[in-house]
Amino acid sequence: MLNNFEEVQKLGKDNMDMAMESLNTMTKAMQAIAAEMADYQKKSFEEGSAAVEKVVSCKSLDKAFEAQSDYFKTAYEGFVGEMTKLGEMYSDLSKEAYKPYEGMLGKMGK
Repeated sequence: MLNNFEEVQKLGKDNMDMAMESLNTMTKAMQAIAAEMADYQKKSFEEGSAAVEKVVSCKSLDKAFEAQSDYFKTAYEGFVGEMTKLGEMYSDLSKEAYKPYEGMLGKMGK
């Protein structure tokens, strides 16, 4: 009976270690994602402000529309690129958070 208790205790410790490792990984990844989003928002705001200044300083309506169109194109491309990057970061997060459990799930299948 003592042997079973020790096995259960070890299993509980192992499970806690895996959960903590996974949580650690998730915390670091979420911090990186938050930093990436903050950087993108700052960059986007700065580019938007510069675009408004450029549009306002244009001498003709045609040049203003051209500047606005260029900004929208650049902003859209930047947005798509950023969402792709964030998608990859979330995908990596899920893979890394799962890694501690791979060994345990492999043992259960046997």
